[in-house]
Amino acid sequence: MTVAVVQFGGSNCDRDAVQALSYLGIDARRVWHEDGLPADTTGIVIPGGFSYGDYLRAGAMAARAPVMSEVREHADAGVPVLGICNGAQIGCESGLTAGAFTTNRSARFQCEHVFLRVERDDTPWTRAYDEGDVVELPIAHGEGRFESSEERYERLEAEDRVLFRYCDAEGAVTEAANPNGSVGNVAGIVGERDTVAVLMPHPERATLPDLGRTDGQGILRGFV
Repeated sequence: MTVAVVQFGGSNCDRDAVQALSYLGIDARRVWHEDGLPADTTGIVIPGGFSYGDYLRAGAMAARAPVMSEVREHADAGVPVLGICNGAQIGCESGLTAGAFTTNRSARFQCEHVFLRVERDDTPWTRAYDEGDVVELPIAHGEGRFESSEERYERLEAEDRVLFRYCDAEGAVTEAANPNGSVGNVAGIVGERDTVAVLMPHPERATLPDLGRTDGQGILRGFV
């Protein structure tokens, strides 16, 4: 098993992702986007950061890099793909998942810990949890507000593709618990296949015990 962590100019969470996956016993290595995906790729992480300096809009330029065509082909073949923060923005921009991530309601960069409610427990990314569980993960983004047309959002709901919602410590999904103004408090969704997921919070920053929290381990174990 080799999880390719795709590195763009401006990526800054690629090493974190490799370290977290390695801690869980998952073979992972950084792959420079111009080099393409290794032949033995069995999983893909699109990590956080500021690919291409977030010019135009976050994730827009990286989404059009040639490697993303390979990522989409692997995703269509059932290879698990996880986009985190900037990787979530790239995932939406490239069509891996629906919707878009835009400027926070506060119009400021936000770096804090948030609570998420697990909306499904039957995906690779959530089978370590039970539906309704509350996990705590950090966020660090300026454009993390999930947006979607009303029609598309209703379709996401109908197809049960919302993976995580922002909530309070007791699991209540409230406006006060929504850090960035995301529609429906959405923090993460899956694509047409449950093996493809994007989320704004950082599970790799809540995996190593030395960092104080390990709630993110279950998400990364989706590659096992």
